Amino acid sequence: MRALVTGGAGFIGSTLVDRLLAEDWEVDVIDDLSTGTLANLADARARRGHHFSFHRLDIREPAVAELVARRRPDVIFHLAAQASVRISVSRPAFDAEVNILGTLNICEGALAAGVRKVVFAGSGGTLYGAPEQVPVREGHPQQPLAPYGVSKKAVGDYLHYYREVRGLEYTVLALANVYGPRQDPHGEAGVVAIFAGLLLERERPTIYGDGEQTRDFVYVDDVVDAFVRAAEKGGGLTINVGTGAETSVQALYDTMARLVGFKDPARYAPERMGELRRSALDPGRAAIHLGWEPWTPLEEGLRRTLQWFRNRNAASQRSG
Repeated sequence: MRALVTGGAGFIGSTLVDRLLAEDWEVDVIDDLSTGTLANLADARARRGHHFSFHRLDIREPAVAELVARRRPDVIFHLAAQASVRISVSRPAFDAEVNILGTLNICEGALAAGVRKVVFAGSGGTLYGAPEQVPVREGHPQQPLAPYGVSKKAVGDYLHYYREVRGLEYTVLALANVYGPRQDPHGEAGVVAIFAGLLLERERPTIYGDGEQTRDFVYVDDVVDAFVRAAEKGGGLTINVGTGAETSVQALYDTMARLVGFKDPARYAPERMGELRRSALDPGRAAIHLGWEPWTPLEEGLRRTLQWFRNRNAASQRSG
């Protein structure tokens, strides 16, 4: 099997690449390295044989469709995206260029190559807008409240068109709050990575609002497992990939501070405008159609994540 992973130098994408290579797939990665890093692909690039190729490309470029047609993958795992909600608000046209027009390049290349399926990384945290009930099921109205969510929804609509009219199979995985090793604690990052980076430096993280806002934290290895399963299952569906459990930001902080032996309370700042009060995804459809369920308990995933950050910091100090 040959896979093409867009955004494959990113946090989730590189973890998926490692999993695919371990299962003896041939893998091509497309990434412009605007947020991903070659360091994330160190293990993949070190593998012997000819199972891995890296292509530095922006998915907005027409050359992307040509590359897909030339490499002829069986499955495309499409994770490349403009993933910052804040940037989407300040630069909605740029967000649409990357997420919508970039996806159209991928789809046109997929048709030319005879690709069997596209598995798309959707956004469960923005797709449903302000949920009427939690955990959210896939039948909930899709009414995103940020351009980022709008662009992700639009891609789902385009994929439906490509399946029904052009015969290109797809699955949309609506991801909850993914966390784990390789997540960047700087810039637009998940709260777990931000807390990890600061706590290990013995600095007090900031909680915006009262800390009682909830999120659905799902470990990256579990998410990657859903992608691999979706290569064969779940055709034509949007499928939530989350735990269904709500964890408050305050409870997350308390757990992580305990795991690193940090005694001080967090700092607090005013709530950020537009932030959801509650968020969690019902994973029932994933169990039925993918045979998937999350298996990593939150505290265990946090332990692994903190250890990865410790190891990275130690390696950086040795090299410095």
